[in-house]
Amino acid sequence: MQLSEYFILIFFLFLGIVVAGGAVIFGKILGPKSKETKNKFAPYECGMQTVGNARIQFKVGYYLFALLFLIFDIEALFLFPVLVHFKAIVGGETILSPVIVAIDLVVFLAILVCGLAYAWNKGILKWE
Repeated sequence: MQLSEYFILIFFLFLGIVVAGGAVIFGKILGPKSKETKNKFAPYECGMQTVGNARIQFKVGYYLFALLFLIFDIEALFLFPVLVHFKAIVGGETILSPVIVAIDLVVFLAILVCGLAYAWNKGILKWE
């Protein structure tokens, strides 16, 4: 392959860098200047003063809810193609061996069950 074949890729990569960099630079130059005050970095919700601590109220951080969502979202993303082609895999019509696919699924689901057990142990699934 010659360099001329990569010209369009290099051109768009350069164009993306110029546009993104230009937006950041022009934003810094032309944007309003703000002072760093104590209130600027304070938590803000709908103009109301914050009351309490979310970590203490729910006994777990919101990040654990996000991790639990990611666990099951990735599970769906991984299982969907396998289940769509399940008939072809079992019938031996693909390059994949059904035994290897089954072992892979068992290992993957075992890891997910460990994540679910961790969440259950931490009390994330408790409804109050």
